[in-house]
Amino acid sequence: MKVLFIIEQCNPKWASVPLVGFNFYKSIRSFADTTLVTHGRNREGLEPFRSGHDIIYIDESKFIRNYYRITSRISSFSGVIWPLKHALTYPAYAEFNKMVFSMFRDKIESREYDVVHALTPILPRYPHSIVNACRTTPFILGPVNGGIPYPEGFKKIARREFSALNTLRVFSKILPDYANSYKKADAVLSGSTYTKNMLQKMFDLDKERLFLFPENGIEPNQFYPKEQKDNKIILELLFVGRLVPYKGADMLIEAFYILNREVQMNCRLTIVGDGPELPRIKYLAEKYRLKSLINFTGWISQKETADYYRKADLFCFPSVREFGGAVVLEAMSCGLPCIIVDNGGIAEYTNDETGFKISPISRDSVVRKLAENIEILFNDRNLLAKMSESALKHSKSFFWDSKAIQLLGIYENVIKNKRNKND
Repeated sequence: MKVLFIIEQCNPKWASVPLVGFNFYKSIRSFADTTLVTHGRNREGLEPFRSGHDIIYIDESKFIRNYYRITSRISSFSGVIWPLKHALTYPAYAEFNKMVFSMFRDKIESREYDVVHALTPILPRYPHSIVNACRTTPFILGPVNGGIPYPEGFKKIARREFSALNTLRVFSKILPDYANSYKKADAVLSGSTYTKNMLQKMFDLDKERLFLFPENGIEPNQFYPKEQKDNKIILELLFVGRLVPYKGADMLIEAFYILNREVQMNCRLTIVGDGPELPRIKYLAEKYRLKSLINFTGWISQKETADYYRKADLFCFPSVREFGGAVVLEAMSCGLPCIIVDNGGIAEYTNDETGFKISPISRDSVVRKLAENIEILFNDRNLLAKMSESALKHSKSFFWDSKAIQLLGIYENVIKNKRNKND
């Protein structure tokens, strides 16, 4: 099978979307003849992994390079203002999109590839003009994920995250080929049920063309449990993530504070990550006299983070608006039960056997339920062990090789359907 992969953000040295793009590419190329088309900014990260595979880099113009630099500064005065950054940097993506169409239109129309798959950006607001060349070749889009609103009880956090700027996404509808990218696609992969339903409603898509397909996966050689959990009284709690308001690390500190005193003194919390909220979170730990029980690591490498997963007993991640949430998958693959907020993509990674989901009714209710759930697992180590075993088992369906095989099945299905339609 010959696959043309269009992955604008694809870099093993970076986190988030670029790393997701790379992992998809690396897993699929083990099973198919792939040609990767990506942005020139990924060249340095990708070249050590080329291994003879076909990678085509598209470099930006001098004007766009300077424009991107300026707009990145504008949207990053006090931490990154993501809605503004996505809006202002769109011209950089638009240039890439236009060049992909110009370079590959004829090859696609002459059927040099069996399938064309546009994978990033993951946000559902970017057009892919190459869909117009895919009249006889199947076109797959996604996984796309996003659009999830803040819960009603967290409007204050929404304001701190500049959520009002999300209204800028309405301008996506007037972008050339935006609607066509979805309406003409042979398959659209969605990272969450919310986004899947949103896209189906927006574009009136046939449900047979929509697939729930979470964008994140697990590298089992990196994230795995230690051979045996220690039989000890101390319960090791762990949080991993960017320290920004909606991730909820401050709520976890407050939940730790209201724990039963005996439970509190026999728990230890490690917070892995950095961000603009770090000074405030450290202040809360000092205010509540918890400094001796909490370890702040700051930013550390993925390898070091994996070691912290293996040392922990329970993963606490009260993010109130999470699209992908790869950290939850990483935690489960290391055998950690997860306590999460039931809103967004991460709620679909977990179930009642792998941890607890908290309804995002209000900030106070999340803090209270966090503390209650921690105490339940502290007092019932058999339940903790049972959830640990279930989390580990459940995580295996998210291994990258497993996801690649699932994706190949989708490829084969759309190829077959396209041929029947053309015949």
